[in-house]
Amino acid sequence: MHLPVLENLPLLRNLPFINNSNTPYWVKIRTTQPKCIYYFGPFDNPQEAKFNQNGYIEDLIGENASGIYVEIKKCKPKILTVYEEE
Repeated sequence: MHLPVLENLPLLRNLPFINNSNTPYWVKIRTTQPKCIYYFGPFDNPQEAKFNQNGYIEDLIGENASGIYVEIKKCKPKILTVYEEE
């Protein structure tokens, strides 16, 4: 059985929407007060992002932010600080 689509898989891996291996990791921090999303990075791997996240959390606490939720995410944020409307 001949499956021409399978022969093209190496070519498909080079398409940006299929292969996101070049997408960096970011620390995404959401706060409830102020109601914001912050992105810190980029990092080469999730371990590096996790290692650095405490410094960002400490800075936000120092600025009296509360309701802090942290996520390590592979993405390409266009805006690093997003102010959410209530």
